[in-house]
Amino acid sequence: MHVDEETGAIAPPLHLSTTFERDSEGEASRGYSYIRDGNPTQARLEEALAAIDSAAAAVVFGSGMAAGASLLQSLPAGTHVLLPDDCYYGYRALADDYFDRWGLMFDVVSMDDLSAVRAAVRHGGIIWAESPSNPLLRVVDIRALAEIAHENGGRIVVDGTFASPALQRPIELGADVVLHSTTKYLGGHTDVQGGSLAFRERDEWLEATLHARKLIGAVASPFNSWLVLRGIRTLCARMRVHSENAAAVAAFLSAHPRVEAVYYPGLPSHPGHEIARRQMSGFGGMLSFLVRGSREDALAVASKTRIFMRATSLGGVESLIEHRQSSEGPGSRTAENLLRLSAGLEHREDLVEDLAEALR
Repeated sequence: MHVDEETGAIAPPLHLSTTFERDSEGEASRGYSYIRDGNPTQARLEEALAAIDSAAAAVVFGSGMAAGASLLQSLPAGTHVLLPDDCYYGYRALADDYFDRWGLMFDVVSMDDLSAVRAAVRHGGIIWAESPSNPLLRVVDIRALAEIAHENGGRIVVDGTFASPALQRPIELGADVVLHSTTKYLGGHTDVQGGSLAFRERDEWLEATLHARKLIGAVASPFNSWLVLRGIRTLCARMRVHSENAAAVAAFLSAHPRVEAVYYPGLPSHPGHEIARRQMSGFGGMLSFLVRGSREDALAVASKTRIFMRATSLGGVESLIEHRQSSEGPGSRTAENLLRLSAGLEHREDLVEDLAEALR
């Protein structure tokens, strides 16, 4: 936390300017020239994100997808990217629709199967991991995947959006880049869109990504950067309650006769539970479950909740429920009876009772 030197303000100032005065020689001697290059509020957010992700540097964007796309567009043509078989559907669509145009190659593999990863990875390629994953909450061994990537002369990117830096720091486990949709837990109040990349080193990949952000225009707005900074101030406290509420909901659902399966890494029955215990300080506020029956049965449950609101996204103070297949749309690989939950900050007993009523 920094006190504003000019005014003594405890809350960080907001700099909305899109352009900055140059000196008489035409130089940007005070560090800023134009919004696509940088802005003081954006720079303050990047400094904060680098610190909490144990990174050498961080770069912020207008959305999580803009962050991921800019990182991928900075790769040399011919680079191979290994994607997980369970990940945010936007990156699957990006690979299908754009990788050929960008000269990138990709394969899809189950990343909790390390032997399959070793067989599929290519020299100098990128392992793109997600832990916990969306929507099945799979947990992968980040340290082991980093070793595989580095042994093959490549690098590893970890999308840590579901965990947030408050619960998991992939760079400390060997990751080269960490991606976050700051729209989610880092913002924390369902009122801001953004994305970020934290880099282990200040290297050529960082410089190439900054170049891509500037040319493509994927820069974060100053006001959105300020809102994410505000969210970071309460991140650790919020994540404790999110995690406690999700754990209570998962325990309830796992014992309910109308529930076929629950996906939450905090449950001892979860296949990745022990890995999650090693590399996370908490299990997070996200979970998914299968309603026994059909798509209609799952939709009927979602339609009856009163506290859990039917909406996409996650990480806000309010609890959300969504039929994930419907949200993903045509081509979705998600089970038709799966519901995804984002546990908010309401009282956990109220959340459990809300789901109990909906499942009756």
